[in-house]
Amino acid sequence: MEYRLPLQQFLSRVAAHPDKIYLHQPKNRMWRTLTWAEVDDQARRIASGLLAQGYQPGDRIGILAKNCAEWFIADIAIIMAGMISVPIYTTAGVQTIDHVLTHSNMKAIFVGKLDSTDAAQQTINNRVLPIAMPYPTIDAQVHWNTWLGDYPPLQNLAEPAPQDTMTLVYTSGSTGVPKGVVLSHKNIAAASDCTADIVAMKVDDRCISYLPLAHVVERSALEWTSIYGGAEVFFTESLDNFIEDICYAQPTLFISIPRLWTKFQTEILAKLPEKKLQRLLRIPLVGSLVARKIRKGLGLNKCRLAASGSAPISLGVLQWYSRLGINISEGWGMTETAGLSCATIPFDKALLGTIGRQLSCVEMELSEQGEILIRGEAVFSEYYQNPDITAEAFTEDWFHTGDLAEVDQNGAYKIIGRAKEQFKTGKGKYVSPAPIESMLGRNTDIEQACVLGSGRKQPIVIVVLGDHLHTGSETGREFIHQGLLTTLSEVNNELESHQRLDHLIVSEEMWTVENELLTPTLKIRRSRLEQRYEHFIEAELEELVIWQTELD
Repeated sequence: MEYRLPLQQFLSRVAAHPDKIYLHQPKNRMWRTLTWAEVDDQARRIASGLLAQGYQPGDRIGILAKNCAEWFIADIAIIMAGMISVPIYTTAGVQTIDHVLTHSNMKAIFVGKLDSTDAAQQTINNRVLPIAMPYPTIDAQVHWNTWLGDYPPLQNLAEPAPQDTMTLVYTSGSTGVPKGVVLSHKNIAAASDCTADIVAMKVDDRCISYLPLAHVVERSALEWTSIYGGAEVFFTESLDNFIEDICYAQPTLFISIPRLWTKFQTEILAKLPEKKLQRLLRIPLVGSLVARKIRKGLGLNKCRLAASGSAPISLGVLQWYSRLGINISEGWGMTETAGLSCATIPFDKALLGTIGRQLSCVEMELSEQGEILIRGEAVFSEYYQNPDITAEAFTEDWFHTGDLAEVDQNGAYKIIGRAKEQFKTGKGKYVSPAPIESMLGRNTDIEQACVLGSGRKQPIVIVVLGDHLHTGSETGREFIHQGLLTTLSEVNNELESHQRLDHLIVSEEMWTVENELLTPTLKIRRSRLEQRYEHFIEAELEELVIWQTELD
């Protein structure tokens, strides 16, 4: 299929409605807006600035910044100059930043607002040219607003071919050193155009960009999809103002990840306990008023499409939100597939718990081992400077995703785990942890879960409870304890004998990006968790539900 390439699509938007507002950026609680024409003008000036440094077409230019209008503009400018963007997660440490800078042979990097500038300041130093966005950031020789004033809009823009590299996206490193995924202009065009089509995006739609733009889902399924579909994009200033900014934006399309959907759930339950909430929802009229009030409080009262991606989400969480009138469509994709590849869009209650059906830009099938194989115009062709791993990842033109799945009677794919995450118990039986963790998510007290047990007679699960729970008193802890026992029993009754959980251990430590137990995209790092809780795997335990403080 022929796609209009990303830069062509952006320029067509500018030509079609130059004065329409495209980006909304908060700064010091004041909102400023940029029209399509203003974004185009700034991108052309920044592109002129890049070329004035002597950089050549094909040079790699980094972006290390929290989501903001300048992130989008820098991305567009890099394409206009014929160069290749290399985004880096804002939570990346010294080792990761050093690896990406060196491996990509980066020439310059746009740096914006960061929670901590220590790693960036230490690593970037004078190795590449830092270009400071107009926010508090690292020391830099060049400043964004200076370039806007010093350089004229670039007139002769690059004209990339479909197979030219548009961006080099490094994986989040959940299983090791980040790999550089080479994505072409056609890869991004296919994924973004198909996403805009399947969500039926219109020019009066509103989105909010807050998930890491270094991750391909936010980049392809929001940034570039907004360019293909024409939606307005709002940014958020900080986590402290997150809900306030959502309420201001009133998004009609809202993408999140399982970890944040459970966080929202936790915040709701902190104000309205689960039993009372469900009792109110069952009362005619009152239930609809309560649900509407909750949606309004989250800023999602105008949302026509809510979605979740990046990691599996519990069926119980999906059903819980559905009772509030928030129907969450689940999507699946990878860095290697340039974004969304499969989705339950439009929403269909019959497909809850699945990732739906493939988009038109890809083909999918299952291998004999049940692994998802994928090919198509959105699928990458190589890992940067890594021909051996590239060769291992493909059988002819089919990419091996590493995800194990089943196809149901509706033709929808259901993820049942990652091939590399399976472990063998002491009985010689393989266990896939992800589906079990999803089942445990029915219990709204459980915020995070990780099933472990390689070499153990039966697997165990470590869980983190929501921070809305009051476990200080004996009564509070006993009430939660009984709920966990019930959940453990119900889940075990649905599992095969070798999958059943021997014990549930309540961790006192929250898993975060900062303590390196989550990836930048908030997926659990299983290898790190196995190391952290190795003594529980090896210990002889007695109680079914155990609090970590009782064992340490």
